[in-house]
Amino acid sequence: MHNQNPMLDKLKEVLPAIRANASKAIELRKIPQENVEMLNGIGLNRAFLPKVYGGLEMSMPEFTSCIAALAGACCSTAWGYSLLCTHNHQMAMFSKHAQDEFWGENPDTIASSSIAPFGKHEETEGGIIFNGDMKWSSGVDHADWIIVGFIRINNAGEKAYSFAVIPKSDFTIIDDWYSVGMQGSGTKTASIQNAFVPEHRIQAALDMMEGRHVGRSLYPDSKIYHTPYRPYFACGFAAMSLGVAERMIEVYKELTLNRVRAYTGAIVKESIPPILRIAESYQQVSAARAYLEKVWDEQKDYSERHQYPDRYTLAHWRTNQAYAIKMCVEAVNRLWAVMGASNWYQDRESQRLWHESNMTAAHAYTDYDVCAQIIGREVLGLEPDPSLL
Repeated sequence: MHNQNPMLDKLKEVLPAIRANASKAIELRKIPQENVEMLNGIGLNRAFLPKVYGGLEMSMPEFTSCIAALAGACCSTAWGYSLLCTHNHQMAMFSKHAQDEFWGENPDTIASSSIAPFGKHEETEGGIIFNGDMKWSSGVDHADWIIVGFIRINNAGEKAYSFAVIPKSDFTIIDDWYSVGMQGSGTKTASIQNAFVPEHRIQAALDMMEGRHVGRSLYPDSKIYHTPYRPYFACGFAAMSLGVAERMIEVYKELTLNRVRAYTGAIVKESIPPILRIAESYQQVSAARAYLEKVWDEQKDYSERHQYPDRYTLAHWRTNQAYAIKMCVEAVNRLWAVMGASNWYQDRESQRLWHESNMTAAHAYTDYDVCAQIIGREVLGLEPDPSLL
């Protein structure tokens, strides 16, 4: 599947250098600048940029294949960088005025985000005044703008989860990302104080989910913008989990083929348990890839036909990705459990992969306890629970 992917071919040329920088990303606690420059150099940052600004308008399967491969080299880089890329898809749904401000002078401009509605705002003439310490903003060190979430009262007097787009000049970075995994994602806090956000840089999330966004008429022939924003925004999470799991299988294989037990001299590859473990993990990860590729192809098809999914389909897309992550994490943990004490040294790739894998399941969007309830209610024909995001 997806045999023709020129971007993936270009990416493979820089992956060895990015893998070599994995320890540097951990040390810096952010994506190394040279990684960003290498990825920008092949044009991956323009994956979801509108063609009118020099972008590629890449399909979902093409992009996620690249992110899975990138995660196998350095998941920290993949986590932060993929979000910087997917925010372009979201920005293409804003007004022409906002897009020209964003990309007009530099099409390589990118935004980080902090979309949980931590922020506070005051309504004012022509927009809002925004305040807040916005946490969990991956890749923010490299961002020119930030997309933040907040709750606004709409014209109907209802609470409306919304997004505001704020330039770098209006926020400072709090260097607080001290994590035991994914250290290089640079998922820091952006502090915003009394920033004025004009109305043309604000949109309600529901409008961007249901095709009422301001920018819908801008790209009538596009194959990627007539679709809910959220599947594109979150597509990297499962792709990264898959890429890490596939890499862990390779690392386990290399270790097992050369491993001799210290006390007995037994050749590990000739033992039955290691064979059984890699067999099950291999098949589990293969199943996860097939599952994800089916979802990504379906999302591509809907987008190309400008068809918005019904509630069940949207829940299906969201929760299938979470289930695939669950499978990938189980596959990684099955192998990690028997890789031996030497793999607990901090410089071992296997330990980094183990941490990264489990962190892909820790995001609010990938929490399977939440996702199981969402899809379970849909399967049983129950109304959605509004407390489940």
